[in-house]
Amino acid sequence: MRRSAFIFAATLALGAAACQQPALAAESVVTAPQAKRIAKEGEGLKTAIFAGGCFWGVEGVFSHVKGVTSAVSGYHGGTERSARYDIVSSGITDHAEAVKVTYDPSVIRYDQLLRIFFSVVTDPTQLNRQGPDTGPQYRNALIPTSAEQLAVAKAYLAQLTAAKLWDRPIVTKIERAQAFYPAEGYHQDFMLNNPRHGYIVRWDAPKVAALKQLYPGVYTASFQRN
Repeated sequence: MRRSAFIFAATLALGAAACQQPALAAESVVTAPQAKRIAKEGEGLKTAIFAGGCFWGVEGVFSHVKGVTSAVSGYHGGTERSARYDIVSSGITDHAEAVKVTYDPSVIRYDQLLRIFFSVVTDPTQLNRQGPDTGPQYRNALIPTSAEQLAVAKAYLAQLTAAKLWDRPIVTKIERAQAFYPAEGYHQDFMLNNPRHGYIVRWDAPKVAALKQLYPGVYTASFQRN
């Protein structure tokens, strides 16, 4: 079932019942290795874009990472005219649901964000889908915004491929940074504002729990508001 249908059905069908059940495991949780190539990005806040399926969970995880000052859900690529949820969710545009992450590299580096991304956010072996969501708009991709991020992303994907942590091949792509269009207001801070939503309970809350368990040193309970 696509998340677009889940929005309307989950709260009614799962709703309160779902939030009373123990959190189920996220679709892919691994302990990704530390990056061999350390990001050297200098001083000042940096931004990076991550596409990893439903942007609710991507935003939710990064919002709990120390050093992240903002995590904005939106649509990467495509055109401004069609950057609307009702259109993007149909899968007919070139957009990817994505999250623009602003962070302080003196606290959390880009290579560390990559490690978190592949450990608890996305399953890099799923092509044009994540969990219950299918379609190219749910593809997983890295969208570097600088030459340094690009070099680090390439090196880390090569490192993960050699490590063979997954039984299937990694299909995550590196995409050229294009326009990023913030999603509608109700999508922002969705996990924070809707913790009992059936989709959040089933698919996204376990990712935050995994972040806390695997990387307690970077986890923060203070949700970064957009």
